[in-house]
Amino acid sequence: MRIAVFGTGGVGGYFGGRLAQSGQDVTFIARGAHLDAIKANGLKVTSHKGDFAINPAQATSEPKDIGIVDAVLIAVKAWSVAEAAEAIRPIVGPDTFILPLENGVDAPAQLSAIFGAERVLGGLCRVISYIGEPGRIQHDGGDDFIAFGELDNKPSARVEALGKACADAGLNVDLPKDIHAAMWAKFLFISAFSGVGAVTRSPAGVTRALPGTRSMLESAMTEAYNVAIARGIALADDAVATGMKAIDRQPEVGEASMQRDIMDGKPSELDSQTGAVVRLGKESGVATPTHDFIYRSLLPQETKARQQ
Repeated sequence: MRIAVFGTGGVGGYFGGRLAQSGQDVTFIARGAHLDAIKANGLKVTSHKGDFAINPAQATSEPKDIGIVDAVLIAVKAWSVAEAAEAIRPIVGPDTFILPLENGVDAPAQLSAIFGAERVLGGLCRVISYIGEPGRIQHDGGDDFIAFGELDNKPSARVEALGKACADAGLNVDLPKDIHAAMWAKFLFISAFSGVGAVTRSPAGVTRALPGTRSMLESAMTEAYNVAIARGIALADDAVATGMKAIDRQPEVGEASMQRDIMDGKPSELDSQTGAVVRLGKESGVATPTHDFIYRSLLPQETKARQQ
C-alpha cells in the first residue's frame, strides 16, 4: 500500500514509522530541520516497545513530488487541517482515501467538504509521542492504538486493507462499528485531559490524585458526553467512567500535546478541543461551565501565542 503521511510529528512519525518498518511504501511529508535530518539519517523512533529506524526514509516537503497514493494519513495540528487539505491535492487520485488522526471531531467534516465524504474516513489514535529532536520520534507511552472506519459505518475493503497493514505493523488497531461514537469517546477524554492539565500546568499523576482537579476532569467529560448525546452520537452509558479509567492509566508524568504546547507558549489546539466543546454545546443547547472556565482562562495566552 502506498501511504503518504502529511505531518511527521509525534503521531505521523510514529504510526508512519511502524507502517514503513513492516514493509509498507510510506513517504513522510515534513519540513525544516526535521526533514533535513530524516533525509540525511533516516527516521528514528525511540520507544519503550523497541527502538527502530527507517533508513533510508522517503521524505519530502513537496507532496507533488510523490505522485498518487492509496492513502493519506493527516497528522497535523487540528488548526492546520484546511491547509493540509489544499497541500495534498496533487497526491489524491480517484481511489485515494484520507484518514485524519487529529484530536477533536471536526476534521472529517472539514476534509469531506473539500474532497467529498466518500474519500474520507473517521479516525483516532492514542499514543504519547513527540519529536525528541530533528529526525527522531520519542514514544513515551500510550498503547499505540489506532482506530478508523467509513463515515457511514459500513464495512469496506479499503478499511480492511489498512487495518491489516496496521496489525502487521504491530499496532493495536480497531475497526469500530460506529466510528463517530469511537471518536467522541476519545474526544471527551482528550478534551478533559488536555484542558485540565493545561489550566493547572500539572501532569496526570497530580490532576487525577487531587479531589478538586479529579472532579474537574469528571465534570469536563460529563459535559462533552452530554453534548455528544444531544447531537445524536451513540456513546455508551459508561463513557465517562471509561474515560476516567483511561486517565488513571496515564503515566504519572503524562501530559497531552495541547497542554505541552500551552506550557511552552506555542499555539495550541485549544479551539479544536476545549473550544469545540463550548461551541458545539452552544449549538446543541447544552451547558458546559467547566469547559467555559478552562477556555476563558487559557484564551489570553492562546491569543498571544498566535499573534507572535
